[in-house]
Amino acid sequence: MKARALITFMIWAAVANTMVAQDLLGILEEEQQDIPQYTQATFKFSRIAFGHSIETRKKGILDVFVANRFWNTPEQRTQSFAADRLSTRIALEYGVSDRFLMGFGGTTFDGLFDGYLKYKLVQQRSDQKGSPFSITLLQSASYFSEALTAPNIQDDFADRLSYTTQMLIAKKVTPNFSLQIAPTFVHRGLVFSEEDPQNHFAIGFGGRYKLGNHVSVVSEYYYNTNPVESFDTYGPFALGVNWEIGDVMLQFMLTNAVRMVEDAFITQTRHNFNFRNPNLNFGFNMTYVIHFKRNLKKVQDNNQQD
Repeated sequence: MKARALITFMIWAAVANTMVAQDLLGILEEEQQDIPQYTQATFKFSRIAFGHSIETRKKGILDVFVANRFWNTPEQRTQSFAADRLSTRIALEYGVSDRFLMGFGGTTFDGLFDGYLKYKLVQQRSDQKGSPFSITLLQSASYFSEALTAPNIQDDFADRLSYTTQMLIAKKVTPNFSLQIAPTFVHRGLVFSEEDPQNHFAIGFGGRYKLGNHVSVVSEYYYNTNPVESFDTYGPFALGVNWEIGDVMLQFMLTNAVRMVEDAFITQTRHNFNFRNPNLNFGFNMTYVIHFKRNLKKVQDNNQQD
């Protein structure tokens, strides 16, 4: 009788334990369903090619960003090696929070000093709930530092400032393919002709296709609805490859845009995209990522496969 009672007790204990375990598993599954599952790495960098992407940086990450453009001139006297002209932009970009990125830099070719603030307002979710796309707001400003030779232009500090406002809207369509559109407003401080508009409305298009864990193809184009009238301008276009090497991001591109600040390349790209000098430029960007917290390094390594 004692043995039978012991066996009966063990069976009831096992059944009760199984029921409790199932209840706990159900609770955990319900809690897991309530945790938002956000899409990661729509674009792997804060820029697609020359323009900004929806991506920001994790809090405490500093990017050292160096962008270069190389091109030849149509003049008879040209370099026999490398390129005739070079423009470089050096910038620092810091993640104030996981959604808020700020940066500032300077460019050699056009003497522009610029800064921007960038905030991720909405993030795409991969669990079929919430928003099906991401939205990031960008506000940038630039200062034109070169000397003015035109006597009819008022040389005030405020007149040397230009502003760009963008709403970046992107969707990771598949694990390998991402798209972005960017409605844009540009206010130029300096206008060299009365027939030129001071305010411009443009829209940008960008895309990324992932070829492997660390390599992707990118392309970008901006259409300006009311371009400058006093000289010919074209929509900036770029076709390139992004390559990740640890804490370094390398970008190689062919583009017709020499300038590298938003208000400049959107409104003042003077050459079309073709193989005539100086229309086709070679672009090379490098970003070095500095982690001020070790756990940020682990988080980024976990996202390298996305």
